[in-house]
Amino acid sequence: MSKRGQNEGSIYKRDDGRWVAVLNLGYVDGKRKRKYLYGDTRKEVQEQLNAALHDQQHNMLIVNDKMTVEQYMRKWLDEVVQPPRKRIRTHHLYDENVRLYINPMLGKIAISKLTPLEVQGFVNALVARGYKPRTVQIAHGILRNALNQALRWGMVQRNVASLVTLPQAQKVEQKFLTPEEARILLDHIKGERLEALFTVALALGLRKSEALGIRWQDINFERKTATVQVELVYNKKKYTLEPLKTANGRRLLALPQFAVDALLTHRENQAQDQVYLGEHWHNDFGLVFATSLGTPLSSRNVTRSFHRLLAEAGLERMRFYDMRHTCASLLLAQGVPLRVVMEILGHSQISLTANTYTHVIQPLVTDAASRLDDLFKPSSQ
Repeated sequence: MSKRGQNEGSIYKRDDGRWVAVLNLGYVDGKRKRKYLYGDTRKEVQEQLNAALHDQQHNMLIVNDKMTVEQYMRKWLDEVVQPPRKRIRTHHLYDENVRLYINPMLGKIAISKLTPLEVQGFVNALVARGYKPRTVQIAHGILRNALNQALRWGMVQRNVASLVTLPQAQKVEQKFLTPEEARILLDHIKGERLEALFTVALALGLRKSEALGIRWQDINFERKTATVQVELVYNKKKYTLEPLKTANGRRLLALPQFAVDALLTHRENQAQDQVYLGEHWHNDFGLVFATSLGTPLSSRNVTRSFHRLLAEAGLERMRFYDMRHTCASLLLAQGVPLRVVMEILGHSQISLTANTYTHVIQPLVTDAASRLDDLFKPSSQ
């Protein structure tokens, strides 16, 4: 075996059975610095060493073991999460959680000194302050992801965020409109400024960001189709259109006639707004659903309008997202095959669709058994 060159590192096994890789970092402030990487197998530490050597060669290895969690999180956001490495929506979510939760509670601790007990205290403090379990899980998950990178960079010996207990997330109750309730809603919103938005979202089972991101170029009135390929994202006081994350999410959907009619009326109304405002009209993205000035719609304002219309129609309060559940439930109840519903929703796996809409599928299974009974029922003498 050839001898390792200077700064290539070395690997050995301790008496307690753990493997250790040592990486020479040179001299910092006149003192020789070494980075120690630990693992249960030689292969594990070899991979860590290779990654650390790569980062060292590309000036990415951080040798300051006094770096605080706050300093590290900023570096991680800038070098790993910053678009285009990650999606704008992802960066916004991570940055918000770091700023609101992680740094205020853990930011002053040296990242190399962070312990499982301190991370558990962070989780417990969020719970004690009344944050929902899902919020706590997201904040913790972001910290865990960041520490995974720190582990690869050789800044920590282990990911202490993986050693804590999390609160159980409460399952969100899925709501959906019955066929009669859906008719009541569609009748009630006639003439409303956002009539076409809610109609199309219900007809196509769109997520809110998908619906708000539809452009006129995505609508083909001749073929009665809508192409769903981007979503509207708000980040740092700026709107952008971002491509959907997966190939399954990008889909070509057929528009039912009632949705086409709503869109045609909406297009006429929007054209009148544009003529009235002239040079003050600013629909830079060519959005189908925009404000009276042509600018992107606020997600919160859309939700407020939706809740107001539900209350006025005498319907139970629900999320905008529940119109997606309504669309899928109505289609399945009408006998549309499960795989077709999966394609409409943009699900990646049919199991996800089946598990989500068990409440609709189970009665269909029961009905199928009844039909077999009818088929093989003895003929009357």
